[in-house]
Amino acid sequence: MTRHFSLTRRGFLASVAAGGFALGFRIPAAAQDAATATTELNAWVVIHPDDTVVIRVARIEMGQGTLTGLAQLVAEELDADWEKVTWEYPTPGQNVARDRVWGAFGTYGSQGIRASQQYVREGGAAARAMLLQAAANRWGVDPATLTVSKGVISGPDGQTLRYGELAAEAAQVAVPAEIQLKDPSTWTIAGQPVKRLDTMGKLDGSQIYAIDMKLPGMVSAAIRQAPVMGSTVASFDAEAVMGMPGVQKVLQIDNDAVAVVADTWWRAKTALDALQIEWTESEHANLSMADIHAMLDEGLRSEDAFVGTQAGDVSAAVQNAANVVEAEYYFPWQHHATMEPMNATALVTADRCEVWVATQDAEAELAVASEASGLEIPQCEVYRVHLGGGFGRRASSHEYTRQAVLIAKEMPGTPVKLIWSREEDMIHGTFHPITKARMVGALDDQGNLTGLHMRISGQSILANLMPFMLEEGKDPFTFQGLNPDGEEGQFGYTVPNLLIDHAMRNPPVRPGFWRGVNNNQNAFYLETFMDELAHAAGRDPLEFRRAHMANHPRHLAVLEAAAEGIGWDTPPPDGVFRGLCQHMGYGSYVAAAAEVSVDDRGQLTIHRIVAATDPGNVVNPQQIEAQIEGSFAMGLSAALHGEITVEGGRIQQENYDTYPVITMWEMPAVESLIRPSGGFWGGVGEPTIFVAAPAVLNAVFAATGKRIRQLPLDSNSLRS
Repeated sequence: MTRHFSLTRRGFLASVAAGGFALGFRIPAAAQDAATATTELNAWVVIHPDDTVVIRVARIEMGQGTLTGLAQLVAEELDADWEKVTWEYPTPGQNVARDRVWGAFGTYGSQGIRASQQYVREGGAAARAMLLQAAANRWGVDPATLTVSKGVISGPDGQTLRYGELAAEAAQVAVPAEIQLKDPSTWTIAGQPVKRLDTMGKLDGSQIYAIDMKLPGMVSAAIRQAPVMGSTVASFDAEAVMGMPGVQKVLQIDNDAVAVVADTWWRAKTALDALQIEWTESEHANLSMADIHAMLDEGLRSEDAFVGTQAGDVSAAVQNAANVVEAEYYFPWQHHATMEPMNATALVTADRCEVWVATQDAEAELAVASEASGLEIPQCEVYRVHLGGGFGRRASSHEYTRQAVLIAKEMPGTPVKLIWSREEDMIHGTFHPITKARMVGALDDQGNLTGLHMRISGQSILANLMPFMLEEGKDPFTFQGLNPDGEEGQFGYTVPNLLIDHAMRNPPVRPGFWRGVNNNQNAFYLETFMDELAHAAGRDPLEFRRAHMANHPRHLAVLEAAAEGIGWDTPPPDGVFRGLCQHMGYGSYVAAAAEVSVDDRGQLTIHRIVAATDPGNVVNPQQIEAQIEGSFAMGLSAALHGEITVEGGRIQQENYDTYPVITMWEMPAVESLIRPSGGFWGGVGEPTIFVAAPAVLNAVFAATGKRIRQLPLDSNSLRS
C-alpha cells in the first residue's frame, strides 16, 4: 500500500528525518517520451530503442559503489545486457510528485543497498515479466515458453526480439500481481565484480561534482560564520569592500554569518578576508578542553545513566571476583575532512527555487530549500550531484544549502554558488561525538569473564540533530554494537552479569553522523578492554574471546577467519606483533587482525591488516574489497591522527596542516576476506571501519607492553 501525506514543509521534513514513509511496492503507469522514443516500464527501468537500459537510482553515489550495486540488482532481475546499462538520478521533487515511489533517497548508515534491495529488485523483475508478456502477445504463445538472456527474448520456434523493440508494447502490459525474485545463487550480474558505471567519468574528467557546477550568469559567494560558538554578528562595513574587483553584494545571513557575492569565488573570498567583522561576546568564549574533560569525567562517576543492556548483577559479580580489571578510555571529536568542502548552488525566482548540491539526503535538502525560499515543496527542486566525500557530514546538517538559497533569494533570477573555504569547513563541521568510557571487568579463578560494566559518558547525536527520536531521553544510537539483539549491532559475547549504560553529557560543540558513528568508540572501548581482560587472565586474546562467543557463531566465524588469515597460530616475523578484534554493526559481522612493529624511537609501522566481513549477501565483491580498504584508510587515519579540540570556544584545527590525514607510507596492505553466510542483508560502507583502531592498538600492546586508552595515537608515546 502506498501512503499519501499532506504536503507541508514541516511534515515532509519530519517524515524524512524519521526514516521516511513505509513503502509498499507500487509501479506507476508506464510512460513514453515521444521526443526521444524512450519508454519507461516503471519507475526504475527506462528502455531506449537501441536497447540501452536506463536504471534510475534513488540513493546517492559518493564513491561507495551504491549506484552500481543497485543497478546490478535491477539489471539482474531484468536479465539486461550489462554492457548496455546506464543510469540516472530521479529528483526528490519527482519522488514527491509520484507518491515517493522510489522510497527514501537518504544514503547513510550503510542502507543504500540493504534498505532498498527488495523493491528495486521487484522493479527489475516486474519489467522483465512485462517484456516477456509483450513478446508472448506478439507471437501468440505462452510467456512460460520464452527465455531471455542479455536483453534478448527467444521464442519456442527460434524467433527473437530485443528489449528495445518491445519496450513500447511492454509499457502497455498490466503490472504482474505476483513478482518472483531470483535466488541469489543463480545471479549472473549481481554477485559479480562487474565494472562500475561511474568509473569512466572519473577517468576522463567528465564527472561533475557539486563544486564544479557552472550555470549561465552564475555568481559565487564566500561566507564567514561566527568563529566562536554562540557568537553573532555585531557589525561590519560592507562599503569598505564593495569597490573591490568583481564584488556585487555583501549581506548578513541569519544572525551569525556574513557573505560576499562576486563574479568569481576567489574574488568573493578575497573581499571577505578584507572585511572587518565584529562579533558579539559568547557565553562559550571561555570554553576549553579542560571543561570538556571535567564534564565527561563527572559522567563516568554519575549515579544516573541511561541503561542500554543489562543482565544479572554486575555489582555482585565484581564483589565476588577473583580478579577485577578497570580501565578508562577517551575518544575525541573527529572531523569528516571530506576532499570537497561544503557547497551548494541555488537559483531563486518569485515562484521557483532550484538547488544543485552534493548531499546524502536530497529529500531533506528539498525541505530546507522550501523553508529558506518561502516557497512550497512543489515549487522547489533539488538536483543531486556526485559527492566529493560524504561520510555522514552531508547527512548531518544542510546549513550550506540554506545559506545558498537565502543568498540567491537576494539576487532573484541569478544562480549563486556558495562554497565554504577549507577553514570554514573545518571550524563549522559536525564532528564525531566525544566520549569517554569506564570499563570494569570481573574474572573468576579460571580466568572467565563473569561480569562487565561499561559506562559511556559523552555526547548524543540524536539529542542534537533529531531529539524526537530519543526514547524517554535515551539515545539508542549510543549503544550501537552493544545491544542484546538486532541487526544494528549485537554484543558479541556472553557475559552472565552485564551492564552497559550511558551518562549523556552534551558540550556545545555540534556532533554529527561520522562513518561508523558510535560503533567506532564502542568497538575501541570493548575490544581493547577484552584484550586487557585476556592479559589479566593469562590467556591468549583469541582463545579468551572464543571462550565467550559460543552463542555468537557469526561473530566468531569472522574473528576466526581474520585470525587464520593473519596466521595467528604461527610465529610472526621477528620484531612483528599481532592484535585482533571483532564487532557487529549495520547488519554485518566484521573482524580484523593486524601486524605491527615499533622501533626504538617509538615509530609505529603497520605492516598488514586482514579483515573479514559477513554481510549476508554480496552484490559486488570488488566494491566490497574497495570499501574495506577505504574503511581502513579512514579508520586508521582517525586512530593515528584525528582530533578536534576547542579553546576559547573556537575549534583549533582549521586545515590539513593541523588536522592531518593518513599518508601513503603509513597505510598498510589490506587483505579482504568476504564470508557471506546468506539469508540477510548487511551493510558494507561503514562496518569495517569499527575494527581498524582496536586491531592495531592491541598489536601495539603486544609490541610495547603499553596500553593506548586515548586517541589519537599521536598523543601517546610509544618510545621504549
